[in-house]
Amino acid sequence: MSDDSTTTLREMSDEHLNATMQEACKALFKLKLQAQAERLDVPSELKRNRRLIARIKSIQTERANAAKQAK
Repeated sequence: MSDDSTTTLREMSDEHLNATMQEACKALFKLKLQAQAERLDVPSELKRNRRLIARIKSIQTERANAAKQAK
């Protein structure tokens, strides 16, 4: 993912960000199962999903900290 995708994530609402996080977690789970059972078609998908989840968590933490400071 590039800076454009990070910008896209930052522009998402909290609800949409949570939905994207859930989808990425489900996809990562399925990829991990597939990796254990057989060879993956695209092994880089594991890394891509892990990084997407990390980016989303970082954005959520930033928003939570900003909300605390605003109080």
